[in-house]
Amino acid sequence: MFTQISHWSFKDCARRPIVELMRLAKEAGFDGLELAVGGEGELTPETPLEECRRIAREAKAMGLRLGSVASGLFWKWNPASADAAVRAAAFEMTRRSLAITAALGAKHLLVIPGHVDVFFQPDAEVVPYDLCYKRALAFSKKAGRAAAKVGVTACVENVWNRFLMSPLEFRQFLREVGSPNVGMYFDVGNVWDLGYPQHWIGILGRLIKRVHVKDFKRAVGTVEGFCQLGDGDVPLRESLGMLAALGYKGPVTAEVFPGPGDTDERKFLRTTAQRLREILPM
Repeated sequence: MFTQISHWSFKDCARRPIVELMRLAKEAGFDGLELAVGGEGELTPETPLEECRRIAREAKAMGLRLGSVASGLFWKWNPASADAAVRAAAFEMTRRSLAITAALGAKHLLVIPGHVDVFFQPDAEVVPYDLCYKRALAFSKKAGRAAAKVGVTACVENVWNRFLMSPLEFRQFLREVGSPNVGMYFDVGNVWDLGYPQHWIGILGRLIKRVHVKDFKRAVGTVEGFCQLGDGDVPLRESLGMLAALGYKGPVTAEVFPGPGDTDERKFLRTTAQRLREILPM
């Protein structure tokens, strides 16, 4: 296993040069950086592939790994929307993001195959669960074919989308997709409000291709419960130990966000890197 920090963990990340963020990640002690495809900044679905290759060369030159790519654009373009135009836009964004992932040499793209609703956007479309499943399944099969063409894996993440909320259902969904180029992006912290990450790991097993860690205070029970590693009650060390026993050797990405008191960015990043190293299996 090796340590990564999320692109989203930096303040104003979309407006800052990626090379600056890479240097900060390296300086803080991370082995890698998970970049994110967004609606603005250097890395968008329209970014030329040669520009992505340049970013990859810069990362290699400074000894920083790019072990995965994320995107928050799935919240904007729901692959399970009732609107066919939105579904088409979601797939086109995914196809381009898969190509970008390949050009970066990252090989794994975080994917949200559909959402019943958006927890941070009350006026968002609400998709009936059964239709969300049907459309998400169709989308994921197409994403698997597109991923295979560029040698990348599309990794479906467990997020707060009121969808695939059980590890048994998540496993069944991936089995129905039936593609070696579609796996799971497991977020250890995201399951803590629903159950136990150890149970998810035991059931999903080697279907887990990439890993996010964040901490959470279950007693809070809302998005306000997410916190710095070590400040919550998620069984992070035990969960990563189980993944290690399964043979997982990929990046463990800290997807944590600065709080109101984290005014010193370098200190926040160093603290995150140190706490992440402390929970990694020996």
